Amino acid sequence: MTEAREKDWLAELEATGALLRGHFRLSSGLHSPVYVQCARLLEDPRRAREVGEALAGRIVEAVGRPGSVLAPALGAVIVGHEVAAALGVPFRFTERGVEGRMELRRGFGLEGGERVVVVEDAVTTGRSTRETMEVARAAGAEVVAVAAILDRSGGASPFDVPFVRLAELAPPTYRPEECPMCAAGSEAEKPGSRPDRA
Repeated sequence: MTEAREKDWLAELEATGALLRGHFRLSSGLHSPVYVQCARLLEDPRRAREVGEALAGRIVEAVGRPGSVLAPALGAVIVGHEVAAALGVPFRFTERGVEGRMELRRGFGLEGGERVVVVEDAVTTGRSTRETMEVARAAGAEVVAVAAILDRSGGASPFDVPFVRLAELAPPTYRPEECPMCAAGSEAEKPGSRPDRA
Protein backbone atom coordinates (compact mmCIF):
# COMPACT_ATOMS: atom_id res chain seq x y z
CA MET A 1 0.00 0.00 0.00
CA THR A 2 2.87 2.41 0.75
CA GLU A 3 4.18 2.33 -2.84
CA ALA A 4 0.69 3.15 -4.19
CA ARG A 5 0.31 6.09 -1.79
CA GLU A 6 3.62 7.59 -2.89
CA LYS A 7 3.02 7.22 -6.64
CA ASP A 8 2.78 10.38 -8.77
CA TRP A 9 -0.93 10.11 -9.52
CA LEU A 10 -1.00 13.26 -11.65
CA ALA A 11 1.57 11.61 -13.93
CA GLU A 12 -0.61 8.48 -13.97
CA LEU A 13 -3.63 10.55 -15.05
CA GLU A 14 -1.55 12.02 -17.89
CA ALA A 15 -0.09 8.64 -18.93
CA THR A 16 -3.48 6.93 -19.10
CA GLY A 17 -5.07 9.63 -21.26
CA ALA A 18 -7.34 10.71 -18.42
CA LEU A 19 -5.98 14.27 -18.49
CA LEU A 20 -7.44 16.05 -21.53
CA ARG A 21 -6.66 19.50 -22.92
CA GLY A 22 -9.03 21.60 -25.03
CA HIS A 23 -12.23 23.51 -24.21
CA PHE A 24 -14.58 21.76 -21.82
CA ARG A 25 -17.84 22.39 -20.00
CA LEU A 26 -17.56 20.91 -16.51
CA SER A 27 -20.44 19.36 -14.53
CA SER A 28 -20.50 22.56 -12.47
CA GLY A 29 -21.32 24.55 -15.63
CA LEU A 30 -17.90 26.24 -15.59
CA HIS A 31 -15.59 26.11 -18.63
CA SER A 32 -11.95 24.99 -18.48
CA PRO A 33 -9.05 24.22 -20.85
CA VAL A 34 -8.39 21.02 -18.85
CA TYR A 35 -10.68 18.07 -18.17
CA VAL A 36 -9.90 14.93 -16.21
CA GLN A 37 -11.81 11.77 -17.06
CA CYS A 38 -10.92 9.59 -14.05
CA ALA A 39 -12.72 6.63 -15.62
CA ARG A 40 -9.74 6.27 -17.96
CA LEU A 41 -7.43 5.89 -14.96
CA LEU A 42 -9.75 3.27 -13.48
CA GLU A 43 -10.46 1.20 -16.61
CA ASP A 44 -7.62 -1.20 -15.76
CA PRO A 45 -8.92 -3.16 -12.73
CA ARG A 46 -5.41 -3.60 -11.32
CA ARG A 47 -4.79 0.14 -11.43
CA ALA A 48 -8.25 0.80 -9.95
CA ARG A 49 -7.35 -1.49 -7.05
CA GLU A 50 -4.07 0.39 -6.57
CA VAL A 51 -5.94 3.73 -6.54
CA GLY A 52 -8.36 2.34 -3.94
CA GLU A 53 -5.51 1.11 -1.75
CA ALA A 54 -3.71 4.45 -1.97
CA LEU A 55 -6.81 6.43 -0.99
CA ALA A 56 -7.67 3.95 1.77
CA GLY A 57 -4.20 4.43 3.26
CA ARG A 58 -4.61 8.20 3.31
CA ILE A 59 -8.06 7.91 4.88
CA VAL A 60 -6.78 5.69 7.70
CA GLU A 61 -3.88 8.08 8.33
CA ALA A 62 -6.30 11.04 8.53
CA VAL A 63 -9.28 9.66 10.48
CA GLY A 64 -8.77 5.97 11.20
CA ARG A 65 -10.85 3.19 9.69
CA PRO A 66 -14.43 4.27 8.84
CA GLY A 67 -17.50 2.07 9.10
CA SER A 68 -18.40 2.40 5.42
CA VAL A 69 -17.80 4.22 2.14
CA LEU A 70 -20.43 6.24 0.29
CA ALA A 71 -19.94 7.63 -3.23
CA PRO A 72 -22.07 9.62 -5.65
CA ALA A 73 -22.98 7.79 -8.86
CA LEU A 74 -21.86 7.55 -11.56
CA GLY A 75 -18.29 8.75 -11.68
CA ALA A 76 -17.22 7.72 -8.19
CA VAL A 77 -18.74 4.24 -8.07
CA ILE A 78 -15.60 2.37 -9.19
CA VAL A 79 -13.15 4.24 -6.97
CA GLY A 80 -15.57 4.15 -4.03
CA HIS A 81 -15.93 0.40 -4.34
CA GLU A 82 -12.15 -0.08 -4.51
CA VAL A 83 -11.57 2.10 -1.45
CA ALA A 84 -14.19 0.12 0.50
CA ALA A 85 -12.57 -3.15 -0.60
CA ALA A 86 -9.15 -1.93 0.58
CA LEU A 87 -10.64 -0.86 3.93
CA GLY A 88 -12.73 -4.03 4.30
CA VAL A 89 -15.95 -2.05 4.89
CA PRO A 90 -19.36 -1.89 3.15
CA PHE A 91 -19.81 0.26 0.04
CA ARG A 92 -22.93 2.15 -0.99
CA PHE A 93 -23.69 4.88 -3.51
CA THR A 94 -26.13 7.72 -3.93
CA GLU A 95 -27.83 8.58 -7.19
CA ARG A 96 -30.16 11.24 -8.46
CA GLY A 97 -33.86 10.48 -8.09
CA VAL A 98 -36.75 11.58 -10.28
CA GLU A 99 -36.57 15.15 -8.97
CA GLY A 100 -32.80 15.36 -9.44
CA ARG A 101 -31.88 15.13 -5.74
CA MET A 102 -29.21 12.76 -4.46
CA GLU A 103 -30.67 9.85 -2.51
CA LEU A 104 -29.96 6.33 -1.33
CA ARG A 105 -31.83 3.84 -3.52
CA ARG A 106 -31.60 0.10 -4.34
CA GLY A 107 -32.30 -0.80 -0.72
CA PHE A 108 -29.18 0.95 0.61
CA GLY A 109 -29.32 2.39 4.11
CA LEU A 110 -27.02 3.83 6.75
CA GLU A 111 -27.04 3.27 10.51
CA GLY A 112 -27.31 6.09 13.03
CA GLY A 113 -23.79 7.06 14.11
CA GLU A 114 -22.14 5.06 11.30
CA ARG A 115 -18.73 6.60 10.47
CA VAL A 116 -18.84 7.26 6.72
CA VAL A 117 -16.22 8.47 4.25
CA VAL A 118 -17.54 10.03 1.05
CA VAL A 119 -15.33 9.09 -1.91
CA GLU A 120 -15.21 11.03 -5.18
CA ASP A 121 -13.29 10.70 -8.42
CA ALA A 122 -12.63 14.45 -8.88
CA VAL A 123 -13.69 17.50 -6.86
CA THR A 124 -14.08 20.93 -8.46
CA THR A 125 -16.82 22.83 -6.62
CA GLY A 126 -17.70 19.88 -4.33
CA ARG A 127 -21.42 20.16 -5.11
CA SER A 128 -22.23 16.45 -5.60
CA THR A 129 -19.95 15.54 -2.69
CA ARG A 130 -21.78 17.90 -0.33
CA GLU A 131 -25.14 16.55 -1.55
CA THR A 132 -23.92 13.03 -0.76
CA MET A 133 -22.72 14.18 2.67
CA GLU A 134 -26.19 15.62 3.32
CA VAL A 135 -27.81 12.28 2.43
CA ALA A 136 -25.54 10.50 4.92
CA ARG A 137 -26.18 13.04 7.67
CA ALA A 138 -29.94 12.97 7.09
CA ALA A 139 -29.76 9.20 7.69
CA GLY A 140 -28.03 9.83 11.04
CA ALA A 141 -24.54 8.82 9.89
CA GLU A 142 -21.38 10.75 10.79
CA VAL A 143 -19.35 11.89 7.77
CA VAL A 144 -15.75 11.72 8.99
CA ALA A 145 -13.86 12.58 5.78
CA VAL A 146 -13.99 13.13 2.03
CA ALA A 147 -11.49 11.41 -0.26
CA ALA A 148 -10.86 11.93 -3.98
CA ILE A 149 -8.47 10.90 -6.69
CA LEU A 150 -8.15 14.50 -7.87
CA ASP A 151 -8.67 17.84 -6.14
CA ARG A 152 -9.21 20.60 -8.67
CA SER A 153 -10.83 22.97 -6.17
CA GLY A 154 -7.79 25.24 -6.05
CA GLY A 155 -6.57 24.15 -2.63
CA ALA A 156 -9.35 25.63 -0.51
CA SER A 157 -11.26 22.59 0.75
CA PRO A 158 -15.00 23.01 0.13
CA PHE A 159 -15.81 20.62 3.01
CA ASP A 160 -16.23 20.81 6.79
CA VAL A 161 -14.39 17.49 7.35
CA PRO A 162 -10.84 16.34 6.50
CA PHE A 163 -10.28 16.08 2.72
CA VAL A 164 -7.66 13.63 1.43
CA ARG A 165 -6.65 13.26 -2.20
CA LEU A 166 -4.06 11.60 -4.40
CA ALA A 167 -3.39 14.54 -6.72
CA GLU A 168 -4.10 18.26 -7.05
CA LEU A 169 -4.53 20.30 -10.20
CA ALA A 170 -5.73 23.89 -10.43
CA PRO A 171 -6.46 24.71 -14.07
CA PRO A 172 -8.37 27.93 -14.70
CA THR A 173 -12.15 27.82 -14.81
CA TYR A 174 -14.50 30.43 -16.25
CA ARG A 175 -18.17 31.23 -16.16
CA PRO A 176 -19.46 30.72 -19.73
CA GLU A 177 -20.10 34.44 -20.22
CA GLU A 178 -16.47 35.21 -19.25
CA CYS A 179 -14.76 32.30 -21.03
CA PRO A 180 -11.93 33.49 -23.33
CA MET A 181 -12.16 30.29 -25.38
CA CYS A 182 -15.85 30.98 -26.08
CA ALA A 183 -14.96 34.60 -26.93
CA ALA A 184 -12.45 33.25 -29.46
CA GLY A 185 -15.25 31.24 -31.13
CA SER A 186 -14.45 27.81 -29.68
CA GLU A 187 -17.33 25.55 -28.63
CA ALA A 188 -17.04 23.72 -25.30
CA GLU A 189 -17.22 19.91 -25.18
CA LYS A 190 -19.07 18.09 -22.37
CA PRO A 191 -17.22 14.78 -21.89
CA GLY A 192 -18.54 13.89 -18.41
CA SER A 193 -21.44 11.63 -17.45
CA ARG A 194 -23.53 14.11 -15.50
CA PRO A 195 -26.03 16.38 -17.30
CA ASP A 196 -25.52 20.12 -17.06
CA ARG A 197 -26.77 21.88 -13.97
CA ALA A 198 -30.26 23.28 -14.34
